[in-house]
Amino acid sequence: MEVAAVFALIAIVFVWRTIRIVPQQHAWVVERLGRYDRALTPGLKFLIPFVERVAYKHSLKEVPLDVPSQVCITKDNTQLQVDGILFFQVTDPMRASYGSSNYIVAITQLAQTTLRSVIGRMELDKTFEERDAINATVVNALDEAALNWGVKVLRYEIKDLTPPAEILRAMQAQITAEREKRALIAASEGKRQEQINLAEGARAAFIAKSEGEKQAAINLAQGEAAAIVAVAEATANALRQVAAAIREPGGEQAVQLKVAQQAVEAFAQLAKTNNTLIVPGNLSEVSALIASAMALVKAAPGARP
Repeated sequence: MEVAAVFALIAIVFVWRTIRIVPQQHAWVVERLGRYDRALTPGLKFLIPFVERVAYKHSLKEVPLDVPSQVCITKDNTQLQVDGILFFQVTDPMRASYGSSNYIVAITQLAQTTLRSVIGRMELDKTFEERDAINATVVNALDEAALNWGVKVLRYEIKDLTPPAEILRAMQAQITAEREKRALIAASEGKRQEQINLAEGARAAFIAKSEGEKQAAINLAQGEAAAIVAVAEATANALRQVAAAIREPGGEQAVQLKVAQQAVEAFAQLAKTNNTLIVPGNLSEVSALIASAMALVKAAPGARP
C-alpha cells in the first residue's frame, strides 16, 4: 500500500508539472535546463517535468502605468509639478523577460527623464498650449527605447501641470487684466459702432426727407403748371365760344347789351362804396363806351367783318 501511495504521489506530481493551461491574452516563457526554449500561447500545453519550467508569465493586455509626480523646470526657470499616465503593452514575451530586469521601472524612469527634457525646452505658457506635442514626444522616445524590452508604448497623457502658488496668482491676475482689456475694447467698439449707426441713420433720414421735399416740390410745380394750362385752355375755349357766338345772328346786339349791363353794374358798385351818388356827366358816354367795346370785339381775330 505504501508503495502504491508513493507511485500515486509521483504520478500526481508528474501530471502537475506536465500539464499547463495558459489563460487568454497571456504568454508564458518556458526555460529548458535554464535556457529560453519557447513562449506558451493560450490553451492547454505540456511541459517535460524537471527539465522544463515556466520562468516568466506576461499579460498581453494594455496596461496603464501611473507615472509619479515630479518637478520640472521650464525654459524661463519656472518650476512645474507634473504627473501623467502611461499605457503600454507587452508584444515580445522573450524580450520582456530577458531584455530588462524590470521593464516597468525602466519605462517609468525613462518617461520621467524624457518629460523633464521636453519641458525644459519650453517656456511656461507653451507647456499649457503644447500638451499634445509633449505627449507625442514622450511616446516616441519611450517607444524607441522599449523595443529592446519587448514592450510597445501606446500613449502618454499628462494629468496635471501645477505651477507654484505665486505663479498661479500672477497668471490669474494676467488673465483678469486681459479679460478687462477685452471688455473695454468690446465696449468701445460697441459705442463706436453705435455712433456710426446713428450717423448713418441720420444721414439716411435727411436724404429721405430731402428727396421727399424735392418730390413734393416737383409734384406741386407740375400741379400748378397743369392748372395754369387747364385755365388757359378753358379761357381759350371760352373766348372761342364767345367769338363764335358773336358771329351768329344777333350776336353783336347781345354783346352790346352785355357790355351796357356790366357798365351799369360797375357804376352801381361804385355808388355802394361811396357816400355820394356818381352819375355820368354825359349819358352819351355810356353809348360811347359800348361803341368802343364793340369796336374791340370786331377788331379781334375771327370777328365777323
